[in-house]
Amino acid sequence: MTQVSSTRDPLDLLIEWARAGLPCALATVTSTWGSSPRPAGSMMAVCANGRIEGSVSGGCVEGAVIEEAGSVMTTGHPAALSYGVSSDDAWAVGLACGGLLDVYVAAVRTPTHPQGTLDLTMLETVAEKRRARIPVIVAIELATGTSRLLYQTDAASGASSDPDARLAARARDVFETGRSLRLEDEAGQALWFLHLIPMPPRLLIAGAVHIAQVLAPMAQTTGFSVTVIDPRTQLATAERFPGITLETDWPDETLARLGVDNQTAIVTLTHDAKLDDPTLQYALNGDAFYIGALGSRKTQASRVERLREAGFSAEQIARIHGPVGLAIGAVGAAEIALSILAEIVAVRHNRPLGRISGWA
Repeated sequence: MTQVSSTRDPLDLLIEWARAGLPCALATVTSTWGSSPRPAGSMMAVCANGRIEGSVSGGCVEGAVIEEAGSVMTTGHPAALSYGVSSDDAWAVGLACGGLLDVYVAAVRTPTHPQGTLDLTMLETVAEKRRARIPVIVAIELATGTSRLLYQTDAASGASSDPDARLAARARDVFETGRSLRLEDEAGQALWFLHLIPMPPRLLIAGAVHIAQVLAPMAQTTGFSVTVIDPRTQLATAERFPGITLETDWPDETLARLGVDNQTAIVTLTHDAKLDDPTLQYALNGDAFYIGALGSRKTQASRVERLREAGFSAEQIARIHGPVGLAIGAVGAAEIALSILAEIVAVRHNRPLGRISGWA
């Protein structure tokens, strides 16, 4: 019987299985059309012992892909799979709603399983770069399964070590758009899949308050790496935030140490200008994709005035989502946390936003 593990990152779990000497394979969505529910780059790790993690279709074709992965692990030969309404298998695998989906399945190559095409050492490098918040592309030649790594330093100037200048140019596009893509020839034949392994989204919460106690684990379940920051050590405790990374330096000092990139969201929840203002000032000088501040409209107006006096322009201040959260009529810590996370997700995916009336 197939066993679904507790939620883990597919790439990390794949590496763990391969290091343990278990045959395993990675299924990756390389292209989608229509109503396919998972974007290109989505991953599912499959182990010979029946464990899986991740998803390539939200459930529609998982069974068929898992079965194919078993063959790939046995032979070592990668498989390029296509599912859709034009296929006789579409109704059987669950894509009769109109979606089209291409999936590439490759076995991991290790000393005990040398027949695979996906090198374990390369995967370990990818995981290391991701932990260091360095984006990287795994470029897979689909016909052979040959893989190589491409970095922004290679793609930005077009001076990649790869002799194919077109590959380097498309890698530059992938880094700029943040989307994996398939490179085809003039006849539409798939040549390469440029799989962007981005930095994981991160949420930095200033204020170990009751809303943060709900927001932090909620954000974790949606894939965010979460850190709660508060120098008030009686609030920032492991008992109040089990499983959450805690920092007890001043928030602006912590942001300076951790670094703020374009996959970082920052939310201030303290209601204390001594903590919130330095945090917001540091955030406004960085690349965070989202900056939010808890407070009523009156509190926000006072905050805006202080930021103006500190020399910030109207355009800079407009980056702050304040009062924070979507207009869902939230009451209480749990619903307020939900509205905040919903707004963060909407901004990350460039969706239009509603406004709240202001928290008391």
